[in-house]
Amino acid sequence: MGSSGLTKASIVKLDRQNRSVRNESVEVLFNPKELTFAKQNNWQLGQRPKSNVPDFEFSGGGATSLKLQLFFDTYAAGKDVRKDYIDKIYKMMWVDRELTDEKNKKGRPPTVRFQWGQTVGFDAVITSVSTRFTLFLPDGSPVRAICDVMFSQIRDADFYPPQNPTSGGMGGERFWIVKEGDTLAWIAFSELNDTKQWRRIADANRLTNVRHLAPGTVLRIPNA
Repeated sequence: MGSSGLTKASIVKLDRQNRSVRNESVEVLFNPKELTFAKQNNWQLGQRPKSNVPDFEFSGGGATSLKLQLFFDTYAAGKDVRKDYIDKIYKMMWVDRELTDEKNKKGRPPTVRFQWGQTVGFDAVITSVSTRFTLFLPDGSPVRAICDVMFSQIRDADFYPPQNPTSGGMGGERFWIVKEGDTLAWIAFSELNDTKQWRRIADANRLTNVRHLAPGTVLRIPNA
């Protein structure tokens, strides 16, 4: 994200109880061809005698949903597509005992963000995942998959956040997924146009080792 070339969409786990543990994420291999957003409001029918049209009483807004289809192919690498991609998505639906629901005091699955550059950001929970495996290695390992994912929005905000880098994204935050060779200075230059801002990124993520960034680490980018 922020580097040259095609910006890849990703699903980022937002909840992180232990700040020393990096956020988990799944970067898609191929960006989705389309995004389907749906919004439903709840209306109750009232009683209106001697009328052909009933009264409608607004009882609340429903969550916006996002539906998309992801394509994964690891045939060329000869790797099981579940290991680096599919399993990670499913784990974002598993109950995490470290995340306690304030109402019932029980664990819950994490909240996530579907992020695609600075144009689309969607804070949500994953409500359903359906996967079709369509290609296999001789030993039966799947290497091609089509994954349908449904998200349900958890924050009342536009699902097209501001594109101005200084205005942030959903919830005023942006994220950078560390790649091999990335440094804090380079990330600060790419996202904040100032290499000297690397310390703010380090502080925002409570980094103790600023010289060595593990690939796959998700860093929160503070507003400029």
